[in-house]
Amino acid sequence: MRKQGTMRGSWRATALAVLGGALLCTPLAAQVSGYGDKQAGPNAGDELPKVLEHVGITQKLNQQLPLDAQFVDDTGKTVRLGDYFGKHPAILTLVYYNCPMLCSEELDGLAGALEMVKLTPGKDFDVIVVSIDPSETPELAAKKKAYYVKRYGRPETANGWHFLTGQKASIDRLTDATGFGYVRVPGPDGKLSQFAHASSIQVVTTDGKLAQYYLGVEYSPKDILLGLVEASGNKIGSPVANILTYCYHYDPQTNKHSLIVARVVQLGGLVTMAGLGGFMFVMFRRDIKLARENDLTKKENG
Repeated sequence: MRKQGTMRGSWRATALAVLGGALLCTPLAAQVSGYGDKQAGPNAGDELPKVLEHVGITQKLNQQLPLDAQFVDDTGKTVRLGDYFGKHPAILTLVYYNCPMLCSEELDGLAGALEMVKLTPGKDFDVIVVSIDPSETPELAAKKKAYYVKRYGRPETANGWHFLTGQKASIDRLTDATGFGYVRVPGPDGKLSQFAHASSIQVVTTDGKLAQYYLGVEYSPKDILLGLVEASGNKIGSPVANILTYCYHYDPQTNKHSLIVARVVQLGGLVTMAGLGGFMFVMFRRDIKLARENDLTKKENG
């Protein structure tokens, strides 16, 4: 009986601790950690503003990338996109280096996931990051590369990370091929210096065809590994659900971005608390039933 009572006390303490943690963490997670100059603005509703009508990700699986498109790498050298294909698959991501919000979250998520993928950039696959802003320079690309190679923690893989810049014509060819929709939006100074865009990474086969899309800013290492293994054999994956494609709503009138991802995180916290609450209710009822049965047993034996 003492052992049984101890076990009941243990699950109670554990459940209460986890529930308390969920209550404390939910509002923090809903805010999403501040990075750079991120601002959380009011959300005007669930409908996309007109400025975002052409923003999104259209999954074009098996689409051939424009391998003859020219870019400039982080050393200032002119390259062709096809220079990175033929031997290995690649992970492709479209960002812009001066992005104050989503791009950093996306690259952080990619670097963090790759830390747990037992493959080596430059040997087993390549990482290709392309700026959608034609005004950005190779010097800026080099700084971003240095930061993320350091964050990845394996400096010997630097030759597998490629941060590119390019002219609008080449950028447009690549964004059209990948189904990457974006629009320019005003920055704090009122100039069209920023971009409203969605977040995704693409796995590309060794012959330069789109094999898999992963949307959002957090990526499963297991899924990335599987995608790279299949892409190495030029296999094409399946479409994925458009979850968290729009991580931010942009309001050009207030120049603020509403964190839609916060709603999803908060909803996840509520689901967790509901599940824990149901578990505790069932276990409390079980304790009451056992206590009554023990009392009846004592009376019968007494």
